[in-house]
Amino acid sequence: MSDQTTHQKIALITGANKGIGRAAAEQFAALGMTVLIGARDPRRGAEAAAALRAVGGDAHVVTLDVTDQATVQEAAKQIEERFGHLDLLINNAGITGSGQVSPQDTTDQVPSAVDLDMVRAVFETNVFGVIAVTNAMLPLLRRSPAPRIVNVSSHAASLTLTSDPDGPFATLLPSAAYTPSKSALSALTVQYANELRKDGILVNAAAPGYVDTDINNHTGLLTPAQGAAIVVHLATLGADGPTAGFFSQDGPVPW
Repeated sequence: MSDQTTHQKIALITGANKGIGRAAAEQFAALGMTVLIGARDPRRGAEAAAALRAVGGDAHVVTLDVTDQATVQEAAKQIEERFGHLDLLINNAGITGSGQVSPQDTTDQVPSAVDLDMVRAVFETNVFGVIAVTNAMLPLLRRSPAPRIVNVSSHAASLTLTSDPDGPFATLLPSAAYTPSKSALSALTVQYANELRKDGILVNAAAPGYVDTDINNHTGLLTPAQGAAIVVHLATLGADGPTAGFFSQDGPVPW
């Protein structure tokens, strides 16, 4: 392993071939980091990595399906063999369960009528996938002088905001799949942060805001780059930065 590789910051982003994940990858590359594009589809991942390299970034594709333990373990093995460590883990991959929808079009998630298989599928990616990837990458993160984990969440994860009948989510249909999965991710973030605090590994959740992506059929108001800014900020916190927190670009988000 070369000295350059030893001192180069390595960032892994799941679901990074498009949307917020790809925008975060672009911003990490602009900071001079080596970016690993985690993607279920290796072709799309390779295209995203090639586009980053075309503008001077150091980017590589890593085939990674967060719901497939074999690809998770193989990704960790490949990263260890090629880079020897990992500095930043961005758990970005996520699904709504309803496909590409606007926030008003989630009738299939209403708790009293939801399909349990949908709930299981959403939790498999948004919660269990985060556990699988984080645990596989922790040995590599422990080799970093400043390891950071950022879990990409949503304002919808906030019980405070979603339980307010006069609040910003009052007009949205109740959800038994996506929204609770992000609330569970918040709880998981805190538990990892509590375990890893003594090791100097900072773990936080990010709420990018209502971003224009495939997941909401491009009805969002923010660009992916704007949404990714809080992710990059949390991933590059100094040693005195917060952990076990939930943040948007405007500051802390209430639990």
